[in-house]
Amino acid sequence: MSESRERNWKFHRLGGFNQVSLESGEDLKALDTLDLKLWAALSCPTRGLDFDEKTMDLIDADDDGRVRAPELISATKWALSLIQNADTILEGSDTLALDEFDTRSEEGLALLNSAKQILDYLGKPDAKSISLDDTSDSVRIFKNTLFNGDGVVPIDSANTDETRATIEAIMACFESIRDRGGKPGINQAKVDRFFEEAQAYSDWIAQSEANSNEIFPLGIATAQAYEIYQEVEAKIDDFFTRRDLASYDPRTLDAIEAQEVQYLNTVANDLIVDQDEFAKFPIAQASTERSLPLKSGVNPAWMKTMDTFVEVVVGSILGKRDTLSANDWKTIRDRLAAHGQWRECRAGETVESIGLDRLRTLLAGPEKQNIEALIERDLQLANHANSIERVDKLLRLNKNLFQLLNNFVSLRDFYDPERLAIFQQGTLYLDGRSCELCVLVRDPKKHATLAPMSRCYLAYCECTRPGETKTMTIAAAFMNGASDFLTVGRNGIFIDRFGRDWDATIVKSIENPISLRQAFWSPYKRISKIVEDQFQNFAAAREKSLLDGTKETVGSIGSSMENGSTSAGSAFDIARFAGVFAAIGLAIGTLGAAFAAVMNGLLGLPLWQMPLVLIGSLLLVSGPPILLAYMKLRQRNLAPLLDANGWAINARARINVPFGASLTRIAQLPKGSKTRRTDPYRDKSKRGLWVFVILLAAYLFAGKVYENGTLHNWTSGALGSQPNIETTEETKATP
Repeated sequence: MSESRERNWKFHRLGGFNQVSLESGEDLKALDTLDLKLWAALSCPTRGLDFDEKTMDLIDADDDGRVRAPELISATKWALSLIQNADTILEGSDTLALDEFDTRSEEGLALLNSAKQILDYLGKPDAKSISLDDTSDSVRIFKNTLFNGDGVVPIDSANTDETRATIEAIMACFESIRDRGGKPGINQAKVDRFFEEAQAYSDWIAQSEANSNEIFPLGIATAQAYEIYQEVEAKIDDFFTRRDLASYDPRTLDAIEAQEVQYLNTVANDLIVDQDEFAKFPIAQASTERSLPLKSGVNPAWMKTMDTFVEVVVGSILGKRDTLSANDWKTIRDRLAAHGQWRECRAGETVESIGLDRLRTLLAGPEKQNIEALIERDLQLANHANSIERVDKLLRLNKNLFQLLNNFVSLRDFYDPERLAIFQQGTLYLDGRSCELCVLVRDPKKHATLAPMSRCYLAYCECTRPGETKTMTIAAAFMNGASDFLTVGRNGIFIDRFGRDWDATIVKSIENPISLRQAFWSPYKRISKIVEDQFQNFAAAREKSLLDGTKETVGSIGSSMENGSTSAGSAFDIARFAGVFAAIGLAIGTLGAAFAAVMNGLLGLPLWQMPLVLIGSLLLVSGPPILLAYMKLRQRNLAPLLDANGWAINARARINVPFGASLTRIAQLPKGSKTRRTDPYRDKSKRGLWVFVILLAAYLFAGKVYENGTLHNWTSGALGSQPNIETTEETKATP
C-alpha cells in the first residue's frame, strides 16, 4: 500500500477522527495510495446491510461473505478502467451512455459490443445508453436467443427432427435444466450420462441374449417364476433350517417352533388370514421326517402365495408335487441361480422406458455427435455471454460503488444528517422518541458480548409483521431523553428503509447513560423511590399491625364477654396507641429540628453566599453521576456496535452528545402550533395549597431574618431590628 502523501488528499474531522473526502474520480483512481490506517473500515459483511446484495457479491471475489479493502480497491480500479470519465461514478446513476465506455482497451471494446448486443436482444438497437434495468434480468435478455454461451441447448436449437426427438428423450429420462433464457434443455453432462446408461442397458440385455438357455431356463416365464421364488425363498429356507435342527436334536423341536404365548396373543383377537403378525409364523411346522407340505399344513397367511409358487415354479421345473423335499428345493434354486445373478447386474434402468430398439438405434446413429455440436456452438458464445454479465457488473458499480466507498473508506453517510448509512436499517418509534441508529442483529447473544463497549443505551427489539412468518431483531441506540420506561416488553413501531412498518417489542436492553439531564435527576429519582418505598413499607406495616391489634382486641373482648369480664385494659390498649403516636411525633419533631438547624445555618450567612450554598448542595448530590455520565457519553463509539455485526471498523467513530441527540429525537410540537391548555380531565389543582406553603415559608423566613438582625445587617441598618448583644461585665465597664 503506497503512502497517502503521494496525493494531496482532503480530510474532514468528523466523529472525532479524520475522514478522507472522496470528491472526484481522480480520488477514486488513487484509492490504492491511501494508507489503510486512514480507512474508516477494513471489511464488512455482504448481508444485513441496506445495499444491493448482488453488487456486494460481485465485489466479494473470494465468495467468503465479506468485502475487504483489497477487494474494494480492485473493483474500483476495474470499473474506472472501463469508463472514460471517472467522475461519472460519483453521480451514482443506474444508466450509462454508450459513448462513456472506454474502448481503448480490449475489454472495454468487448463490453461496449456486449451492451449493444443486449439492447439489440431487447429490441432497442438505436438506444444511446444502457440501464441497469436492461441488464439485471438475464432471462429477458436471452429470451429470444437459442445460443447464449451457457452450454445448455433447448429443444428449439435442434436442426433436425431426429435431434429434437433425442433431446426430448434425454429430458424424459433426466430432469432438464434451464438456460439463461429460461428455456428447458440439456447440457454435456446429461448427454454423456444418457448414452452411458443406454450402452450399459444394451450390454446387459446382450448378455442375456448370448446365454438365453441359462438365464431364461423357463423361457419368457422365467422372470415371473423368479419373482415368485424370491417371495417365498426366505420362508422356505427357514422351514428346512428348522427341520435340520430338529433332526439333530428332537428336544429342540419345541424350542424352535413359535412360542405358545405368541399364538395365544394372536388368536385372542379376531383372526385375519393375511394379517402381518400371523404371517411372521413359520410357513409350516417343522418335523424330523416331513418335507415341506405344498397343499395342507401351510400357514394360511402364505397359502395364496404358495399356490402361485406351486403352479408357476414347482410345476414348471419339477412337475406336479404335493410336498417339497430339500433336494427339490436345491434343484429349483440351482435352476434359477443364473437368472438371479443376471438380474443383480442390471444396469441402465433410467433409460429402459425409451425401449431397447430405440436406444440401440441412438447408440449406432450420429445423434450424440449432433447434440455435442450444438453444445459446442453454444459454448463458443461463452465469452460474449460473460461480457454481457460484466456489463451488468459495471452498471451496478456505476450506481452503487460511490455509496459503498462513503460507508467504508469514510463514514460520510453516517455523519451526514441528510443521509442514512448502509448499516442503518430504519427508524424505531417508541416512548415518544425516534431512533435512527438501528442495526440488524442476526445473533443477539453474540452481538451483546461486544456491543456494550459502544457505551450506548441499546434496546434489542424483535420485529414482526402481521400475516408474515419472517421476523428480525434490531438493536436501537437511545441517545436522548431518559430510560425510565424503556423496559422489556414495551412495544413500538419500526419503519424500515422501504417504508414497511413492523411491530417492535423490546426483548433485552444494555444500560448506559443516555443524557446529562437524566444523570442530573437520577439521584433525586432514586431518593424519591427509596422514600416512597419506605413510606409504602411503613404504611403497610402499620396497617397490618393495626389490623392484627384490632383482631386481637376484638377477640379479647369476645372472650371476656363470654367469661363475664369487661376489663377496659383488655378491650383497648391505650398505652400501645399512645406509644405509636409518640413515635410519630418524635420523628416529626426530629425532622423539624433538623430543618430548623439547616435554616439557622443558612440564615447566618451573608445574602450573596446563600445561592452558592444551594448550588453547592445540588452539585454535591448530582455532581458525581453527572461526571460519570459525562465520561461515558464522551466514550460513545460506533465501532463496537458494528464490529459485533461482523464489520472491521478501523477508527474510533465517536457519537458525541449533540450528534447523538440528532439520532434520537424527542417528540416536540410543530412550530406555530397552538395548544388549548384547558384539560377537562386534568388533576384537581393544588395551586392554593402551594401558595399557602410558599406564603407560610416566606412569612417564617421574613420573621426570622427580621428578629435575629439579619435583615438589619443586610440593609446596613435601614430595616429590621438590631441583633441582640449579650451584656457582660466587660462591656458594662467600657465607657
